[in-house]
Amino acid sequence: MFPLRFDVAGTSVEVPVRTLLNAGYAGRSQDDVAAHVAELAELGVPAPTRTPCLYPVAPYLAMQTADVPVQHARTSGEAEWALIIAGPREEDVLLTAACDHTDRELEVHGVAWSKQAGPDVLGSRAWRLVEVADRIDSLTLTADVGGRRIQHGTLGELLTPVYWLEELRKLELAEPGTVLLSGTIPMDTSVDQFADSWRVDLGDPATGDVVSCEYAVRQMPAPIA
Repeated sequence: MFPLRFDVAGTSVEVPVRTLLNAGYAGRSQDDVAAHVAELAELGVPAPTRTPCLYPVAPYLAMQTADVPVQHARTSGEAEWALIIAGPREEDVLLTAACDHTDRELEVHGVAWSKQAGPDVLGSRAWRLVEVADRIDSLTLTADVGGRRIQHGTLGELLTPVYWLEELRKLELAEPGTVLLSGTIPMDTSVDQFADSWRVDLGDPATGDVVSCEYAVRQMPAPIA
């Protein structure tokens, strides 16, 4: 088990991660998702057999870090929210900002493989889902890379946390220690995603509060082999 620690309204909550899942092709409009799948197929990314998708990845890839080492220059993040089941009660389900750092070279060989090749970076602060559930679609999701805005939208563009909680129940994974990342929103293709830093903000316009994750991307030395 790999513990994460969250500041939840001034209280520290520790969560040993048992199960880590990455949602994919998880837009609210599945017609838009189908168009996106077709675009990716033209780039060589294998099409899924169904949407939305759910990719299990190693629990140790759930991290709260300011530094992500990578093996080459073609890796990038994705603005997402993360659902964290911290305990057995409804109020123990948490929501925070997250960034799924993905190996884009490996992605053309298999999306699941690419998810396993990089970490899921989560914020250190979180909200209780019950406290924002009534306005979930108005929450904002924003990503900046190297100081430039590359993603901006609302959670109304993605399948909801409640949808994924129901899916987790069907899979018998709605238990303490499960972490699920939401899938992402469209990127501005005019901005270079292969930057040396990523920041994701999850904002609540009703309160002005923002939870964030931010890290530098550091390319490791070439292998000696």
